[in-house]
Amino acid sequence: MTTTPTSLGAPRLDTDEPVASIPGQAQPAAHDHRWLALAVLGLAQLMVVLDATIVNIALPSAQRALAFSNADRQWVVTAYALTFGGLLLLGGRLADLVGRRRMFLIGLAGFALSSAAGGASTSFGMLVAARAAQGAFGAMLAPAALSLLTTLFTDVRDRARAFAIYGAIAGAGAAVGLLLGGVLTEYLDWRWCLFVNIAFALVAAAGALAWLRNQERVPGARLDLRGALVAVAGLASLVYGFSEASIDGWSSPVTIGFLAGAVVVLGLFVYLESRARDPLLPLRVLVERNRGGSNLAILLVGVGMFGVFLFLTYYLQLTLGYSPVKTGLAFLPMVGGIMVASTLGGVVVLPRTGPKPLVVTGMLIAAGGMFLLTSISVSSGYAAHVLPALVVAGIGMGLIFSAAMNAATAGAEPHDAGVASALPNVAQQIGGALGPALLNTIATSAAVHYIPPPHASPAYAAAAASVHGDTTAFTVVWIILLASAAVSALVLRRGRIALPMSGAPLHGG
Repeated sequence: MTTTPTSLGAPRLDTDEPVASIPGQAQPAAHDHRWLALAVLGLAQLMVVLDATIVNIALPSAQRALAFSNADRQWVVTAYALTFGGLLLLGGRLADLVGRRRMFLIGLAGFALSSAAGGASTSFGMLVAARAAQGAFGAMLAPAALSLLTTLFTDVRDRARAFAIYGAIAGAGAAVGLLLGGVLTEYLDWRWCLFVNIAFALVAAAGALAWLRNQERVPGARLDLRGALVAVAGLASLVYGFSEASIDGWSSPVTIGFLAGAVVVLGLFVYLESRARDPLLPLRVLVERNRGGSNLAILLVGVGMFGVFLFLTYYLQLTLGYSPVKTGLAFLPMVGGIMVASTLGGVVVLPRTGPKPLVVTGMLIAAGGMFLLTSISVSSGYAAHVLPALVVAGIGMGLIFSAAMNAATAGAEPHDAGVASALPNVAQQIGGALGPALLNTIATSAAVHYIPPPHASPAYAAAAASVHGDTTAFTVVWIILLASAAVSALVLRRGRIALPMSGAPLHGG
């Protein structure tokens, strides 16, 4: 057993054994129903993550039903991403101040009600407003769920198992959304892509009331309102800038204006937080190497993961002629790879090695999967060319998520658990916004400049140009993942995850 200093000066234990009790020091109380509680938290996380993609499949049907234009349809996706990404840090700090179970239940109730409103929409404006409300309540729900998980599991082995499961859900949820959205749209109605959240929320709320304990708010803490307003403005500007880039290009004045504004405002946020008495984001949460490196890994793998979903969805449907349901089913091997690798890596390997080997290896494996996708063509078959790449990429991403989700919250003091838990969601959201924006611009440019073979028919030339754009995007992704492996190898510390020696006791109620 060894000790390592924390950024706050207090030692932590680097060990694969439970933290020993120290006389006179408050220890976390064992939670009798923590595994049932994990199922509740995982269900809530699945609901939030899959909602980022489930509506994408339903968009064409919703557009026909509500008669909105192609130019307007992006707002159904952007409205959710904007409020979710912009309010995550505020939601994380509110979980610390208000109480995590209370914020979890508020988020569930709001998400269910806004989903019901979206499903019942009679106009485009009503649908966009409901999606924005979904994002806002999701920003309350996601960090509350992850911070509850962080405080529920304090034994290193149990924590590894819990985060392996949670990481698998976070990694596979978007792909599950594609499948579920296809099934609901094809066999029921597009509105059920929103109504289904009501069932998820009711089950999760019942489980939360039965198996989650109340946790006291941090005594004497106050909300950094100035920091909250600046953070919301900066993150919303960043997400919106990426969204505009995917539509109007990187040279658009709107894109440049919002991204430049985001840099300025987020720089101001860092300055204000360094001087605030009760900062919204204490910089000590982010500057610790494992937490900072893990959040960076989540952001970068988000770029690759959402890029895969976007371009493979188009390839499978437009080039190979798959239906929405068949497209969703085609992603299942990737989901399986994520879940198996996340569980085995998180449970078997992580407690022994720490996050660094898993994250670096996962990046390299995921890069290999992307490299395989660079060889697809108009005449490629799913089984020979797409399936192996999906399995390999899924294994790599599963290793990354299981380790990074755990390390991104490990070692945070109990009063910082909420905001520390918001950061992985912020990273994944930014990666999910940056990936499609960056890669769509690259793919479109490659397709426009593609020179078809001589004597190719117009239909073949168009299909070949589209696939060339896809493979160019996959080339960029595997290069990004290779570079990310090198960065992770430099930033992440060697050794096992260190948990704090003290913890906030859970209070019944």
